[in-house]
Amino acid sequence: MMLKKTMKINGVDVSKIVNRNERRVAELVPQIIEEYYEDYIFEDLDIQDIYALTLNLLPAAYAQAGSIVLSDRISDYELRSQIRNAVERVLDNPTRTND
Repeated sequence: MMLKKTMKINGVDVSKIVNRNERRVAELVPQIIEEYYEDYIFEDLDIQDIYALTLNLLPAAYAQAGSIVLSDRISDYELRSQIRNAVERVLDNPTRTND
């Protein structure tokens, strides 16, 4: 596992501020692939593209330790829908190179 690099702004550590959707998306992507795309073999780059694109399709949900979260979290239905959207876009526009 790669350790997250410390990021500082004017000497203030901001590396512990995380997008709350990252973990949820990472947990749901394998479920979506198994459920809807079981016959397709995804390459590593496909999975990375799906993950990144899904996060880009969702509203940002950053939080820091001890912060008060004022907004509702995104529903699993919405997350699953955006993951499927991302998978379809990656399948339609693969970044892989055909050797």
